[in-house]
Amino acid sequence: MTTNTNTAAALDPTAAIAAAEAARSRLDFAKSAPKVFRAIIGLDAAARAGLDPALVELIQIRASHLNHCAYCLHMHTNDARKAGESEDRLHMVAVWREARHFFTPKEQAALALTEAVTLVADGGVPDTVYAEAAAHFEDQELAQVLSLILTINTWNRVALATGKVAGTDDRKP
Repeated sequence: MTTNTNTAAALDPTAAIAAAEAARSRLDFAKSAPKVFRAIIGLDAAARAGLDPALVELIQIRASHLNHCAYCLHMHTNDARKAGESEDRLHMVAVWREARHFFTPKEQAALALTEAVTLVADGGVPDTVYAEAAAHFEDQELAQVLSLILTINTWNRVALATGKVAGTDDRKP
């Protein structure tokens, strides 16, 4: 009798995460480039300063969806839950345009801007998307939102390039 690996992982996700992490053969970015890693942490802290924590997590979740970054998606959905975000809203982030009633107009503008900046190679940032965001955010806050979008896209690329495993968030509380 053979055991289905996916079924075993579903029954014991902790063991599956440990096995995936043990199989990882890529470099540890934080240890290999500590100055760069600390600089990204500094950028991240500066970008989120003064922003609504719920908005921060929505932006990070949406960018992580678009970039297919399971590591960051797992981390930021957990962070959002800890901050009191509802399961309903978390489930709707990926399809926010079809579920607008779950999000404020300001959040919708931020999610649209997140998509445009994250997928910038697909057509830039349309004037209409930028104008809608600018209508909901003062210049400083808009700059913070843009910085946060740039930062999560950097984190997604670091996690994807180094093979980070979802469920192995090792940040200190």
